[in-house]
Amino acid sequence: MNLLNSDHFWQFACTLYAKPEQQKTLLALQNQQGKNVNLCLLLLYLDSLNLSINTQQLNELTQVVSDFDTRALQPLRAARSYLKANQNAISDYATIRAELLSAELKLEKQQQHMLIGTVNELELVKLSEPNNIELYVKAT
Repeated sequence: MNLLNSDHFWQFACTLYAKPEQQKTLLALQNQQGKNVNLCLLLLYLDSLNLSINTQQLNELTQVVSDFDTRALQPLRAARSYLKANQNAISDYATIRAELLSAELKLEKQQQHMLIGTVNELELVKLSEPNNIELYVKAT
């Protein structure tokens, strides 16, 4: 199997996430069900390539994003949220917000790179209509 390219995945993810209805759905999965947006995007990417994963592989991918979420992305999002709630007391809020958003985007891209690295080590199955995202959304 050809190895997947993290730059192609990044472009796919940016294009998909730019669609307001997709963004709303992905953020709802994140905020209401605790799902990882990058993992959702990866699963949709795999679906678009007619590649399927199994439950064990999904668990492996979930593990890849879990620690990075806990230690890097969630604290940054919490800081951004705190600053937004207190923006009137922060003299350079707009600049700080822009820098935090830039850092978050770089971390998101890094997480996607980690996911592609892991996927490239897996044996994926070619299917005409895979539904990886459903496997993830239904997982507890």
